[in-house]
Amino acid sequence: MSLSVHAFVMDDDGEMTLFDGEEPGSGLAGFESTRTDLWGSETVRSLGARFLPTLDGADLYVMPEDVDGFLAECEMVRENIPAITAATGRPADYVAHRLGNIIDAAHRAKSLGGGVVVW
Repeated sequence: MSLSVHAFVMDDDGEMTLFDGEEPGSGLAGFESTRTDLWGSETVRSLGARFLPTLDGADLYVMPEDVDGFLAECEMVRENIPAITAATGRPADYVAHRLGNIIDAAHRAKSLGGGVVVW
């Protein structure tokens, strides 16, 4: 199984509408195993990440008011890809591409006034 990432908006009735990226594969956030051995890894946690590590055990819902903080976390993770790949064994291009998909979804969410879900 794979982790997916989408921007979302909630209507007045609490119904979630998902928005995908335009490029094929833009909704991929990693394999199911990346919940624990990448996004929830001790290395990512040690950087001070608070959003991505929640994937180790649950789906991640970033609410609209938290998107800016989530983007800042993603940029911090991006800056540390060499250390993350050294510790996790995941190839740098794999991490960068999946993280790029997550960042793109967050930018879409911000432009829509919505949030991000990784599941």
